[in-house]
Parts: sequence; structure tokens; C-alpha cells
Amino acid sequence: MIHVSDLSKSFTLHNQGGAVIPVMAGAALSVEPGECVGLTGASGAGKSTLMRMVYGNYLAAAGSIRVGDLDVAQAEPREIIVLRRRTLGYVSQFLRVVPRVPTIEVVAEPLLVLGVARDEARDRAAALLARLNIPERLWGLSPTTFSGGEQQRVNIARGFVHTYPALLLDEPTASLDAANREVVLQLIGEAKARGAAILGIFHDEGARVRVCDRLVDVTHFTPGAA
Repeated sequence: MIHVSDLSKSFTLHNQGGAVIPVMAGAALSVEPGECVGLTGASGAGKSTLMRMVYGNYLAAAGSIRVGDLDVAQAEPREIIVLRRRTLGYVSQFLRVVPRVPTIEVVAEPLLVLGVARDEARDRAAALLARLNIPERLWGLSPTTFSGGEQQRVNIARGFVHTYPALLLDEPTASLDAANREVVLQLIGEAKARGAAILGIFHDEGARVRVCDRLVDVTHFTPGAA
């Protein structure tokens, strides 16, 4: 479902005379349906960079990134938008939403843009918010006013409300208490069981052991690495 081949990336420092910094070369991995692959490596090794390239936020210098039938590295912006709506979900560490939009609408939005009826979308959003222990009294408020842990759980609900065939997870259990961590691990297990291909970053070793089928050390993709 996710296939990365001979992927390279560099950054150009325009404020430093246009210096080019190579950050990744020859990256290759695959994630099959029903599988969770965890990215490992020290801070700065390129885990987040790789995830952002798969999602289409960063442009690859070379190589291919196939998600389903689409090569993200060569795709047009409109194709990436469609991919994100239907096929590829992304749970980041940070919730970015329009202020004043109620929480239940934030979570339901991925379904609404696909044409799901509003009542059904809100019901599915409500079920996830309840499961992730977001009090119902907060559902009508903007999540921009919430604590960091509450915002993270809203982000997780938004990422799991649609049954994406592929998911990118960036530290989904960070800063969660034991009860909510368990809910998130259950959601990941359920997504795998229905056939989702999951690529994630898990600094939580216990979570990594529980949900990851394989690990890929991105340090091997650092230019000049042995």
C-alpha cells in the first residue's frame, strides 16, 4: 500500500547563501495492508522528514513514493488533495484547526468532505470523542481552548473517524495518560485488523512493541552513513 523506493531529500538554505544540505538518500521501505511499520533513529535522523514526504508536504529530490496507485513524488497538488481525503490519513502531534469551529465539527470534517450525511458524520465523531474521553460538554467548543492532551485526543479522533486505507502516525501516544493511551493502541489495532497500512513514529517503546510488525531505522538513509 505504501512503497518508498530510492528516495532522496535535501534542503536549500536560502538565508545562508543557498547552501544545500542533503538529509536523506536511497530511502526504501514498504508497508502492506494490515501492517504497522515503525520508524526509528535518533532525533534529527529524518523520521519526520520521511513522513512528510510520504504525505506530500515535502518535495522529494529523487525516488518514488507510491501510496496505492499514486506516486506522491510526481503527483500534482490536486491529486495529493484527493489522496488525503480518501486514502491517506495523518495524525500529527499538533492540532491545527480554524478557531471557533466546534470540536465535533472538527472531527466530523473528514467525513463531510467525502459526502457523508451530516448526522452520520456527527454520530461517528461523537462516538470517537466519547471513546477518547473528551467530555460531551466540550464538543460544542473550539478545541483551540483545550489542554495539550485534549487537543491530541481530538486530533486522533479526527484521524481515525474515516477508515483510511493508509495512515501516518506521528507520536500518537505522546503525553497521554494510561487509559487514553490504551484507547489509541486499540484504535491502531482495529485499523490494522481492517487492513490499513500504517507508518508511524513511536518513541513509546511499549506502544512500538505492541503495534509495530517491523521497524525501519532511518539512520541507514542518512547520506554518508555506513
